[in-house]
Amino acid sequence: MDQPYNIAGIQQVGIGVENLYEAWKDYIDLFQMDIRILEDNKIAELMLPYTGGKPQRRHAVIAVNMQGGGGFEVWQYAERKPQPLAFELQMGDLGVLVCKIRSRDVARAFEAFSHNPKAKVVGGLSNSIDGSQTFFLQDPYRNLFQVVEDDYLFKDEGRLTGGVAGVTIGVTNIERAMTVYRDILGYDTILADETGLFPDFARLPAGDGLFRRRLLGHSQPRKGSFSELFGPSRIELVQALGRTPRRLYEGRFWGDPGFIQVCFDIRNMEALGKHCAAVGHPFTVDTTQQFREGSSFDMGDAAGQFAYIEDPDGTLIEFVETHKIPLVKKLGLSINLQNRDPEKPLPRWMLKALSLMRVKPEHL
Repeated sequence: MDQPYNIAGIQQVGIGVENLYEAWKDYIDLFQMDIRILEDNKIAELMLPYTGGKPQRRHAVIAVNMQGGGGFEVWQYAERKPQPLAFELQMGDLGVLVCKIRSRDVARAFEAFSHNPKAKVVGGLSNSIDGSQTFFLQDPYRNLFQVVEDDYLFKDEGRLTGGVAGVTIGVTNIERAMTVYRDILGYDTILADETGLFPDFARLPAGDGLFRRRLLGHSQPRKGSFSELFGPSRIELVQALGRTPRRLYEGRFWGDPGFIQVCFDIRNMEALGKHCAAVGHPFTVDTTQQFREGSSFDMGDAAGQFAYIEDPDGTLIEFVETHKIPLVKKLGLSINLQNRDPEKPLPRWMLKALSLMRVKPEHL
């Protein structure tokens, strides 16, 4: 019997920027994304469906907040001028609209962000559709973030926010999108499903319109090497009613400014690929086709395999099967994951050792 695939959680949200180190400094200041998991400056040879049919050189870094949650993949074209969005994003447009950031004290986080010159708080404290306290802000590049009430904590560093707790994605039809978000990604619990006008959206771009919103969680705890670092997550699907939404990456390349993709840390890429194809969302990029099963694709200081699918509206979902990540780069120490139980979390001391890769903004 074939072994099933396993999802350990949201590994990262990709953020296209025009100046990588400038943006990363801002994300360290705003969200304490200061643990450098890997940095890579290579030609993206396998992403041709999303880079105009030509290989493109890009510079990317994956960084996390040690309090727990997914990280950011901050991403910049190295030899091509990035193409910003030509129109103002409106809530309900198709793609990743908002990155959710966890906080154990939303009110204190709201106060702190209100006094941070790099953050533009949009609206005030309000309640989300599940009744929990929340607020929205924009980074210096007009990307929207939502600080959400979430008690999950991996390592207490005394910070007001942790890492990525989920995303909000614009779709044309919520029920149709469930094939990806429930049947592939495992978000099988409806935490809230409301249609109407929403006070927490009111100050967001075109947020005063009519929407259907569905907030999804997963009934089964995530398992896997990094599951305790990433923690639980949520996906919110937003459908604009009464207007035709626009695709955020229509006519633009993967990696252009904005939220590029949501990436999930997985094990057993072969089984996942078969399942995605069976439910109508086959891999559009798949490194296992270029490298024999079990071998690794070089990702800078790390190694593994990756693949992409699209949701029904073309939003990119990435899957990464990590085979090796650096632990103490200066000493050449790495974590090899290939021979480990795919559902067993790494020892907490080992994950906490990632703190040794903390980066200070002034050193970038």
